[in-house]
Amino acid sequence: YVMERAGVLKFFLSSSRYSKTCFLSIFQSDILICRFKKTILCPETSCFMWFICKCRELESLTIPMQWHSSLVDDITAKVSLTCSTSLGSYKVESRITSRFCHTTVKSSVVNSGPNAQSIGFNVQIPKQAFITNFTMNVNGITFVGSVKEKTVARNLYAQARARGKAAGLVRANSQDMETFKTEVHVPPGSKIEFELHYQEMMQRKLGFYEHSLHLQPGRLVPQFQVDVYIYEPIGIASVETPNTLGEHFSGMAKLTSSKDKAHVVFKPSLQQQRKCENCTTSAIDGIFTVKYDVLRDSNVSDGHFVHFFAPANLSPLPKNIVFVIDVSGSMWGVKMKQTVEAMQTILDDLTMDDYFSIVDFNHNVRCWSEELVPGSTIQVAEAKKYIQNIKPNGGTNINEALMRAVQMLVKASNQGMIDPRSVSMIMLVSDGDPTVGEIKLSAIQKNVKKVMREEFSLFSLGIGFDVDYDFLERIAMENRGVAQRIYTSHDASDQIRRFYSQVSSPLLRKITVQFPEDSVSDVTQNHFDKYFSGSELVVAGKVLPSESTTLNSFTTASADRLDLSLQTEADYLELDAALAQQQHAFTGFARQMWAYITVNQLLAERSMAPTAGQKRKITQRILTLAVEHQFVTPLTALLVESEEAKERLLADSPNDPKQGCCVVCLCVFCVTVENDPHFIVHLPKNNMDICFNIDSEPGHILNLVSDPGAGMRVHAKKVCIFACKEKVNTYFGTISVFYQPDGISVSVMKDSKVMVTVDDKITVMVLLHRVWKKHPTHVDFLGLYIPNNNQYSSQAHGLIGQFGQEPEVRVFNLHQGADPLKKEATMEVKGNKLVVTRGWQKDYRRDQKRGSDVFCWFIHNSGKGFIDGHYTNYIVPRLDSFLPLPL
Repeated sequence: YVMERAGVLKFFLSSSRYSKTCFLSIFQSDILICRFKKTILCPETSCFMWFICKCRELESLTIPMQWHSSLVDDITAKVSLTCSTSLGSYKVESRITSRFCHTTVKSSVVNSGPNAQSIGFNVQIPKQAFITNFTMNVNGITFVGSVKEKTVARNLYAQARARGKAAGLVRANSQDMETFKTEVHVPPGSKIEFELHYQEMMQRKLGFYEHSLHLQPGRLVPQFQVDVYIYEPIGIASVETPNTLGEHFSGMAKLTSSKDKAHVVFKPSLQQQRKCENCTTSAIDGIFTVKYDVLRDSNVSDGHFVHFFAPANLSPLPKNIVFVIDVSGSMWGVKMKQTVEAMQTILDDLTMDDYFSIVDFNHNVRCWSEELVPGSTIQVAEAKKYIQNIKPNGGTNINEALMRAVQMLVKASNQGMIDPRSVSMIMLVSDGDPTVGEIKLSAIQKNVKKVMREEFSLFSLGIGFDVDYDFLERIAMENRGVAQRIYTSHDASDQIRRFYSQVSSPLLRKITVQFPEDSVSDVTQNHFDKYFSGSELVVAGKVLPSESTTLNSFTTASADRLDLSLQTEADYLELDAALAQQQHAFTGFARQMWAYITVNQLLAERSMAPTAGQKRKITQRILTLAVEHQFVTPLTALLVESEEAKERLLADSPNDPKQGCCVVCLCVFCVTVENDPHFIVHLPKNNMDICFNIDSEPGHILNLVSDPGAGMRVHAKKVCIFACKEKVNTYFGTISVFYQPDGISVSVMKDSKVMVTVDDKITVMVLLHRVWKKHPTHVDFLGLYIPNNNQYSSQAHGLIGQFGQEPEVRVFNLHQGADPLKKEATMEVKGNKLVVTRGWQKDYRRDQKRGSDVFCWFIHNSGKGFIDGHYTNYIVPRLDSFLPLPL
C-alpha cells in the first residue's frame, strides 16, 4: 500500500500472514526529516501510531485532508490529536516541615496546532490532602483562586455561566488518590501555565512517613523536575527513596541529607524519560516516593504548637481479636480468594499471648469457635483450614454478626479470660450493605454502640464500592477504631494485610497529653484509646501569651506491665528563629497543621452529630476555619477568577470524599432526563464524558451488551407511564441479564439494587430509582451501571458493549450555541463529524433521589455517528436474544 502527496508524506506497508512491516518517510518540501522501519503484529493504524510525533518537526506538519483513504483520515486525526500541543515544563516541589507538607505542581503548555482546542490539566493528589490554591495564566491573563463557602462559590460561578462567560467545572474523584482536573479552550499559539497547591500532614505508619507524588505528565517534557525538601528541627533519623517508578529510573533520584535537612531531586533528561531509545512516549507514569523517620519532640512556632508522641522499645500488649468476615454471595470469586489469602498471613501473626476467634456471616451467622482461644500453632492451623473451606452465598446479616462478636468478647471478659492490660478488638471485613435481619444502618450503629464496652474497639474494612463506606467509617470511629476501603484490584489481599499490620501491635492504652491550663487553647484531640507500634499521636493547639518562653507537656499512658508518665519542654522562640534561616522550610507549618487537624476532626464529629442543631454548629466552625486557612473541603469550594472576575472556574470537592467510582472506569448508565432513558459514557483515554438519548418506542427491547463469545447479553425494555397519551414519557422498566454457562452470582438489596457477577469477569449493577408515590409525571425506573474492566470476548457489542474498545475522539471548533448557557462544538469520531452540545446530565449512583450533575458532550439524534449504525439495529425481539449480526 503506497501513498505519496506533494513531497509531504510517504508511507509504505508490506504485510504477510504473520507480521506487518511499516516504513515511514516524512518530507517537508524536498528535505527528508526522518525515516523509520518497524516490524510488528498489529493493524495498519496501530502500526502508524508507533511513528506519531517521532520528529519534533512533525508538530508543524500538515497532512492534506483531501486524501480520501480512511486510513489517511485516521492518521490525520491521530497526528492532530497527539502533536498539536507541546508540554514545555512540568515541575513539582514539596516542602515538608515537621511532618506538614506543602506541595506545588506547575505545568506550562503551548497550543502549537493550527486550531483552537481544549488544554487539560490533571493532577492526582493524596486523598487526605486539602487543595489550598489553583492559579492559571492564559496568554498573560491570570486566574487566581480563593476558597469560599460552597454555596457562595457556586452562586458566583452560576452568574458567570448565566452571562455566557467562560466557566469550567473542576471535580475531584476519590480512590487512594483524588484527581484534580480542569480544561481551558484556547486559540492556536496560546501559552497556558497551571499551578496547583495542596497541603497534608504526613501520617506515620509502620515506623515511617511516606510522601507520595503521582507523576503522569503524559508525554516527554523538556523541563521535568521534582524537588522534595524535608526540614525536621529536632533531627532526621533516616531517609530513603525507594525505586517505585520502576527499573527504568533506578538511581536517578539524588538524595542529600544532614542532621535536620534532606533534599531529594528527580530530574530525568528528555532522553532518560523515553520508554526506549527511539520511543516518543514517556516512561514516567507512577508514584514517586520518599520515606523517612525523625527524632521527635514538641514544636512551637507562629503562636501555635504541635506535640508528637511515638515512644519506642515497648513490649506489645496482648490482644483479643474477633475476625468478622462477610461470606455472602457478593464475596464470591476474587474478593473471597483475596480475603482468604490475607487471613492466612494474619492468623500466622498471632502469638500464644493473643486470643482470637472467627465469625463468618451471610444470611446466617456462624462461629468457628464459640469462645476465644489462644493463638497456638494448633488453633491457628485449624482456623486457617476453616477459612479455606468457606463458600460464599446468600445475603448479608451484619447486625447479628457484630452482636455475636461483641458477646464473645463480653463473655471472655466476664469469665476473667482477658488480661486487664490487653487490647480487645473486632475486625469487620465486608463488601456490601445489610440485606438480612436488621438492614437499617442507623439502627445497626445504635445496636453496636449500646453493647460495645469502653475497652473494646471496632475496625472496619470495606471491599469495593458497593459497601456504604460512610456507615463503616461512622461505626468504627464511634467505637474507638478506624475504617479502611479495600480496592478490588490484584493486590487487595496485600491491602488487608497492610491494614492489619498497622493495628496488630498495640503498645499503649489510655493515652492522655495535657498542658498547663493557662498556657494553651483550642487544643485538638488529646485523649487516645490506643497507640500502635510504628504510628504517631499528634496534638496541636494555640499558645497563649505568657512571660515564659517554654511550653510543658505531660503524658500518661498504660503499658504492658506498668503505667507511664512523661514530661517534655519546648522553647517558644527557638524554632521561629531556625525557620527564618531555612530557604525551603514551610514557615507557617504549625498554624496550618493545627487547622488541618482541627478541620479533619470536626468533619468526623459532623458525620456523627446526633442532632441537626449540633451539626449546624460544627458546620459553621468548619466553614470559618476552611475559609480562613484556604482549605478546599466537602463544605467549601475554590473559585478561580480572572482579572475583574469576568471569567470563573469552580474547584468543587465531592460531598463524600470517601466514595465514588474511580476515574478510569467506563461508567455507562441509563437514568432519566426529560423522561427518556439516556446514556453517559466515560472515555478515560480521551478524558471526557459523552451523553446521548435513545428515542425508541415504548415496548422496544434494546440490546445493551451482546457477547456471544462469553455467552452473555444484557437487554432493557422501555415502558411508558399511564396510557402514553399526548407526550410519550418512557423509562427502562425491565432489565435482563442472560448468561448461559455456569458461574453467575447474584446479590440483591431489597428495594435498592441487584448486583450480577458473571464468571468473576463481568459485573452488572441494576439500581432501582424511586420517586414519591403521587408524582404527577414520573414513576420508578431502573438504572444500569457497568464498569470498563469487564472482560468481554472480542465479539462483544451492543449500545454499551461496543465501548469496551474506546474510540478516538477529537473535539474542536468550540463556539456559542443557540442556548446561551450551552456551548457547541464539532466532534470527530469513527470517521464522522458531529455537532455536539456541552451540557449536564444526572448520575444517580451516589444520590438516588436527586442525582449529581455530570458535565458531558451531548450527541443528538439518538447517538447517530457515535454508536455503530442506527439505534434501530439494537432492537431485539426477546429479552434473551443476541444481536443477529455484528454492526
